[in-house]
Amino acid sequence: MLPTSHFEPINACQAEDRGDSVNLHAEAGSQASTHNAADTQARGAVLLASEFSEFIAAASQLEKSYRALQEEVSVLGLELSERNAELNTSLAENKAMRLALQQIVDSMPCGVLVLDHSAEVTMINPETRRLLGLEQAHFSDGSKLNLQQLSAWSGVNLQASYEDTCSSDTGQEFCVRDSSGNRWLEVRKRGLFHQKTNAGLPDQTILILRDITAQKRSEQEREAGRKAMALAEITAILAHEIRNPLGSLELFAELIENDETRRDEWISNLRAGIRSLSGMVNNVLSFHSSGSLALAPVPLSTLIGNAIKFVQPLADQAAVSLDWFADRENTMILGNESALQQVVLNLVSNAIRHTSAGGNVTVSIRPLTGSASSAEGCDEIVAEFSDTGCGIRADQFDHIFEPGFSGRGDSSGLGLAVCNRIMKQHGGSISVSNRVGSGAQFTLYFPVYQLELASA
Repeated sequence: MLPTSHFEPINACQAEDRGDSVNLHAEAGSQASTHNAADTQARGAVLLASEFSEFIAAASQLEKSYRALQEEVSVLGLELSERNAELNTSLAENKAMRLALQQIVDSMPCGVLVLDHSAEVTMINPETRRLLGLEQAHFSDGSKLNLQQLSAWSGVNLQASYEDTCSSDTGQEFCVRDSSGNRWLEVRKRGLFHQKTNAGLPDQTILILRDITAQKRSEQEREAGRKAMALAEITAILAHEIRNPLGSLELFAELIENDETRRDEWISNLRAGIRSLSGMVNNVLSFHSSGSLALAPVPLSTLIGNAIKFVQPLADQAAVSLDWFADRENTMILGNESALQQVVLNLVSNAIRHTSAGGNVTVSIRPLTGSASSAEGCDEIVAEFSDTGCGIRADQFDHIFEPGFSGRGDSSGLGLAVCNRIMKQHGGSISVSNRVGSGAQFTLYFPVYQLELASA
């Protein structure tokens, strides 16, 4: 039985209570779930707001960076524009300078030919074409020219100048023949080095061509004038030197005709005068000649002995004793017999002229002291000409072999200069000294001709 105080059964109430409790719990759960969702949504909104704030800050920073980048790009663009303007100005200046240099090169009075390391032509100016006689058609095809083609077309061996390893201070000369006659060209080489890593070889080579025809003709005219002056000088010297001896020869010829008792004496004097004149003429001709001597093996003692016989009448006329000594008879030298006879004649006649009557002139040959004990096998032999005259003054030693120098002023001064030249042509030399006591001594040094070496 249910209590009266309860309108519903307890179980029902309990059930209802349980249902209310469940409903309350469900309602509370629902409220809690709703509250949690709100909290989550609130936290998400806060997080989203934070993230959005960070995004806004990053975007702002990115915008600032972009603006700074734009400013830098603007500055770089301005600098690039300025650099481009400067580059264009520099290119224009370089172009104008290149054009000016090209105009200068084209207007130069000398030819300029620029070649690369393969000997191909990179530049050729109009003067070069004119000097080489090249036609414009040779350059119309636009193909590269090489030095071999230019040499073939012009007839000038430019390849030799290009390959020349000598100093560029001296150029090579070429003779070009055309319708107007002979023309002379001088070609000089210059190397241009742009890089230092080219093993010492030039990156470009410049050939400079000059027309030296006028210079060559001037040289020929000067040479012709020099020869004319030399001929006039020879004529004057011969006229001066021969005039007095000719008078003496005429006198001796008259004495030979009229004085039979002393005819032999006058004949000897006549012979001496003739040989003296011969020596004068030979001196002048030898001094002004520029040719080389033909040398052949000759025995020195025989050669000097024959020359002594030729000059003996001069000593007899001056009453001077002439002695001749030869230590060796078979010493061979390379010599020109007529030239060496002229040397003997000059030295002996000088010695006689500076020696008083009754004096002595001595000629001898010997091996050079210290070279060998005999003439065979020695390297050098000497011939000595000594006299008992007055000797040579100290102030004359430095000038005695100069052309035109005469100690007394009574001769042409060519004799000793001719001796010096002839000895040099024989590979020998000449020296002079004063003898102890009195007189002078001239010494000739000859290289010995070794038959063994000649036949080897």
